Amino acid sequence: MRAFDDGKKSIHTLDMFRLTGQVAVVTGGAGQYGKLISLGLCEAGATVIIAANDLAACQKAADNLVAQGHDAVAVYLDLSDEESIRHATEEVIRRFGRLDILVNNAVSRIGNQNLEDAVKEDWEASERVNAVGAMLLTQHAVRQMRKQNKGNIINISSVQGVVGPYFPMYEMDDEMVSGLEYTYNKWGMIGFTKWLANYYGRYNIRANCISPGGYNAVGTNEEIRSPHIKRTYEDLTPMGRFADDNDIKGPVVFLASEASRYVTGHNLVVDGGYTCW
Repeated sequence: MRAFDDGKKSIHTLDMFRLTGQVAVVTGGAGQYGKLISLGLCEAGATVIIAANDLAACQKAADNLVAQGHDAVAVYLDLSDEESIRHATEEVIRRFGRLDILVNNAVSRIGNQNLEDAVKEDWEASERVNAVGAMLLTQHAVRQMRKQNKGNIINISSVQGVVGPYFPMYEMDDEMVSGLEYTYNKWGMIGFTKWLANYYGRYNIRANCISPGGYNAVGTNEEIRSPHIKRTYEDLTPMGRFADDNDIKGPVVFLASEASRYVTGHNLVVDGGYTCW
């Protein structure tokens, strides 16, 4: 029997993970997860644009990557401002001539309260970033990706976009909350991903989602110091620990690269088994 031949040259497995020549935009790229996502993409060879509304923090993060021998630049992006979104996208395309990968990672936690404590104005402010801003940025990115006849969108959701919050973990400690707005948007991010994948697949544009579990950013102001939350989360996770600095990079590079070239519309849960009970 003759082997199937689609006329395309075989790609070495390790080469499929390389992102050399790719231009990636990471929103919230100076934040805790954003820094790791940006580093992973850089280590795979991509040029990374770190985009957020704190330009000084973006520049510091980009400078740190450049000091390690990577290609990274900072771009100001206010996801609550449509003009800023348009300007940032145009700047990326003007400087690099293309936009290959968009990682919608930024999240506003304004208004992340329990239902009876929620304030309408705070909820609306958060939605301008988490829903409207993400939609507008993706809209601008997709227009360029269609011109290229190729593109890749990676949305960052959460385990709280997969299962409901386990409130006993939070209710015995005031350090962390699991507010309604966050869960609302993280579930929506997965649906947004599937819509994008279904509609834009015909244009060779892929869209996938990553739902990370809890991340303990040890040694930073994001470190989880509550013994109750740490113990409860670890007990609920088959692998018995929070995610660390290396746990997000591989999944992001996989979905951004040719290694996942036939994967679209997927929500990759990266949670140590937290949601598999």
